[in-house]
Amino acid sequence: MTALPAGVPGSEVLVPHWLDGTHRTQLATTVRAALTSRLVHPVAAIHLEDVLTELHVAAARDAVWPASAARVRRATGWDDDVLPVRLSAAELAGVLALTSLPDSVRAVLGGGALT
Repeated sequence: MTALPAGVPGSEVLVPHWLDGTHRTQLATTVRAALTSRLVHPVAAIHLEDVLTELHVAAARDAVWPASAARVRRATGWDDDVLPVRLSAAELAGVLALTSLPDSVRAVLGGGALT
C-alpha cells in the first residue's frame, strides 16, 4: 500500500487472500501484463504495483515468520505453498477489474474458497 487516502485517519485494512503458488504466479503475470500494456489508469497502476510488492512480501514474510501461515495451513489442510496475500480494497478492486484475470484467481479473490 502506498500513500494514505486524503482526509482519512489511519491506514486501510489489508485483508489476507490465501493463494497457492499457481494462483500467485497467475496473478503476478496478469498484473505485469496489465502494467506493461499501459492501458491502465495511472492511479490503478499504483495499486497494481502495490499488488506485485505484496506478492514478494508474502513470500518473504513466510520465510521469516513461517509459523503463522503454517498453523492456518495445518488447520485447513492446505498445501505448503499456500500463503496469505494481503490486499487493500483498492488493490483488490484494481485486480478484479482486469479482464484478463484467470477465472480461478478471480474466484479465490472474490471470496471463493481455495480448493
